[in-house]
Amino acid sequence: MAPRSNWKGFLKLSLVSCSIALYPASSSSSRVRFNTLNRHTGNRLKRQFIDAGTGDVVEAEDQIKGFQVDRDNYLAIEESDLDEIRLETTHTLEIEKFVPRAEIDPRYMDVPYYIAPTEKVGEEAFAVIRDSMREEGVVGLGRVVMARRERIIMLEPWDKGLLGTMLRYGYEVRGEQPYFEDVPELKLDKDLKEMAKLIIKRKFGHFDAAEFNDRYEDAVVQMVRDKQAGAKPRPAKSAPPAGNVINLMDALKRSLAAGERTPAAEAPPAQKKRAGSKANQRDQPQFKLPIAGGKSKTAPAREVAKGTPAKEPASRPSRRKAS
Repeated sequence: MAPRSNWKGFLKLSLVSCSIALYPASSSSSRVRFNTLNRHTGNRLKRQFIDAGTGDVVEAEDQIKGFQVDRDNYLAIEESDLDEIRLETTHTLEIEKFVPRAEIDPRYMDVPYYIAPTEKVGEEAFAVIRDSMREEGVVGLGRVVMARRERIIMLEPWDKGLLGTMLRYGYEVRGEQPYFEDVPELKLDKDLKEMAKLIIKRKFGHFDAAEFNDRYEDAVVQMVRDKQAGAKPRPAKSAPPAGNVINLMDALKRSLAAGERTPAAEAPPAQKKRAGSKANQRDQPQFKLPIAGGKSKTAPAREVAKGTPAKEPASRPSRRKAS
């Protein structure tokens, strides 16, 4: 069965256009979901909207949207009011500009979509746009309307199609200053950093999503199976207390002693190639994206991504090993 699209329209670049469809690239539908039941009857419950003033049930045909003006006063918004401001770009995704991929701050990235052509007549135009972006090493930025709202979308070549990632607006992303302003600047001992780097080398690898299974989801599935089989519930396991790091050097030494991997004498060729590509990205101009509550940031994605782990306590690997 063909996948179901979330949006259909036209991809447009200047005078070139082709019909496309957007398909969700992520899904949570395979997760275990629970219904709400009546504890005494076992029957499934249904939700109802209750009038806060009269206590009466309000059916769907009598429900409208409202904007709160003050504490007990609302402005009624009809569907026709929203239809009047519907944007003209509902069925057109026009690429407005191209930028280096490294300039897109990861905090702006939201939901991913696969984009594919829907008609034979437009496949050549689609391929021209896709391959040209790939050869130039850029991504496209455009706008698309989904569920009435206009969203920014980043387009990049992905296999034989495109990957479209919805981007958040500047007012939707919080600046980092309020969270990091109290973090002190410390002059770290060289030996401490060298030992931490050894731990990093021992744990170095490459990302593979298959290595990270959803342990909570697995536990939920097993619990459901046990209850179906009539097994008694098992008592919950409590995690051992992590404790405070009294001596950072001792904690790092214990972490190294507990390690299983030895640092490689030399990085593999694939790693060197990736390092080279990152060095090229460092020379590229930065695309300024305003952050609400903070200054404009020009740091590329790699710097934002690695900023957070650097603040973690160096002894964290040993705690994970112990648990």
